[in-house]
Amino acid sequence: MNNHHPQTPSARENDADILMLIAKPDTMERGFRLLLQTYQSRLYSVLYQILQNHNNTDEVLQNTFIKVYRYITNFRQDAQLYTWLYRIAINESFSFLQKEQKHQQNISIDNENFSTQIIDNQSFEYADKAEKLLKKAIETLPDKQRQVFVMRYYNETPYEEMSTILDTSVGALKASYHHAVKKVEIYIKQHL
Repeated sequence: MNNHHPQTPSARENDADILMLIAKPDTMERGFRLLLQTYQSRLYSVLYQILQNHNNTDEVLQNTFIKVYRYITNFRQDAQLYTWLYRIAINESFSFLQKEQKHQQNISIDNENFSTQIIDNQSFEYADKAEKLLKKAIETLPDKQRQVFVMRYYNETPYEEMSTILDTSVGALKASYHHAVKKVEIYIKQHL
């Protein structure tokens, strides 16, 4: 029995249809629209878990699809289409986060909204507080650990699939996830 979660035949056929449409100049636009319909919401949800902000997620998703549009003709079908799209989306999200970090370093945090944003809405349920605390903890992780934590914790991505997407060994990914979990636990205990 193999644990590798193969793509269903219908999804594979759908990918083949998408790629066939995109390959022909007269049906390329229709193929790209079909690709968007098929994968946009899945990629949005992955990106949102990393970026934690709808505007940023929209921006990175748009950048992802611009890159996909530009390079789709270079796609070699030795990987699944979703794996290729996912890799582009992840790379775009981390490029975005690095730009944001550089930008944040150039701005002082005198901004009043920064502290009121955290204190806002004290009447939230315990579950909402726990979810916010978890998100804050995830934000403190280094980029690579955050990526692995989100893929494993929220999306339950198998390590083998992560290894293909991130081009990192399964052992390194397991170690990274283990360290991320420890850091998240420590953060939550300190801020409860």
